[in-house]
Amino acid sequence: MFQALFNSLSGLFSFSRSLNTVSNNVANMNTPGFRGSDSFFSNIGGGRGTRISGEGLRTQSGDIRQTGNATDLAIEGDGYFILTDLAGNLHYTRAGQFRFDNDGFLVDSVNGYRVMAYDQTGNLAPIDLDNYRSIPAVATTNVRISGNIAAVAAGSPVQTSTVNNIRVFDAQGGSHNLTATFTSNSAVTPGSFLVRITNDAGTQIGTGEVRFDAGGTLVAGFNTVAIALPVAGGTTQAITMNFGTPGALDGMTSLSGLASNLTSRVVDGHGVLGATEIKFNERGILELIYSASERRDGPQIALATFPNEASLSLDGGRLISGATISDVNYGRPTQSGFGRIAGGSLEMSNVDLTQEFADMIIIQRGYQASSRVMSVSNEMLEQLYNSTRGG
Repeated sequence: MFQALFNSLSGLFSFSRSLNTVSNNVANMNTPGFRGSDSFFSNIGGGRGTRISGEGLRTQSGDIRQTGNATDLAIEGDGYFILTDLAGNLHYTRAGQFRFDNDGFLVDSVNGYRVMAYDQTGNLAPIDLDNYRSIPAVATTNVRISGNIAAVAAGSPVQTSTVNNIRVFDAQGGSHNLTATFTSNSAVTPGSFLVRITNDAGTQIGTGEVRFDAGGTLVAGFNTVAIALPVAGGTTQAITMNFGTPGALDGMTSLSGLASNLTSRVVDGHGVLGATEIKFNERGILELIYSASERRDGPQIALATFPNEASLSLDGGRLISGATISDVNYGRPTQSGFGRIAGGSLEMSNVDLTQEFADMIIIQRGYQASSRVMSVSNEMLEQLYNSTRGG
């Protein structure tokens, strides 16, 4: 009877600890990246009752919800984000609630640990936005003129067509507005137009000739003009003004019966550009948008997997602890064995309230049964003592 008393007591202790696990699961049902646990009962042996031998981490994924925040990340599939503290220690989490701190590093919003990614050399390193906030200026080398210029018959009065506000860039990021003036030269050469290029100050920086055949298409050798743009330091920058392909209709034309409608397009070059939008794609690569035509790829998020994930434990509800370097496999999103990244989203906890309520009922019934066994044992002992006194 004494052993029955102790057995029931061990049951009470074990069910109490199991209820602690359930209560912790329920309390963290809205914690991003939280993984619930289950308590394991084991027999002490020799008829001496039960005990909690440990807890196991639930490894199934939680629901993914969109947040609209570009730095919130979720993993669809296997893997953990890798974080590093200021001492260089690595931590692992499913909670991709990240932000850029004042120093430009992508960090965990709760503890400030930096998020690790693969740099260009393939090594793990923090994501530093300062390296991608802007891109340097690129000098313009090519300007394209297209559209029709009204044909001028021989003997007709001289006519001019102008293309204004041709904005080009030098290597320092400075912008320059050019003007291209086309003057008919049909009195000398049929289908010929003299070209004059001037800069903001009205200084002539390029001259040449564009010539069309009887069909109104460009003649070879007369479809480009060289420009020498003055820039800082007393030097010049070479730019080619291209009017199209000879014999084709992909640039300038001079077709009879059509009015002039010339337009310009700066093919390349830009000033210093700042990032206007950032996002992570499904491969975990940081994508930065600077303009409609200028985009860059940054580092790629690094992920970790564990051969025996259920044996790990959560530290503070978000971070994995208990893993050694030999227990970890590193890789990239979408690679074999690693999930893909859902940008602008968060993984919620994997706690299932239906399961928790069912577990609570079982724990409650077990606790009641153990308590009843203790009461019966006590009553039997009391009866034994009473019968002894009566003798």
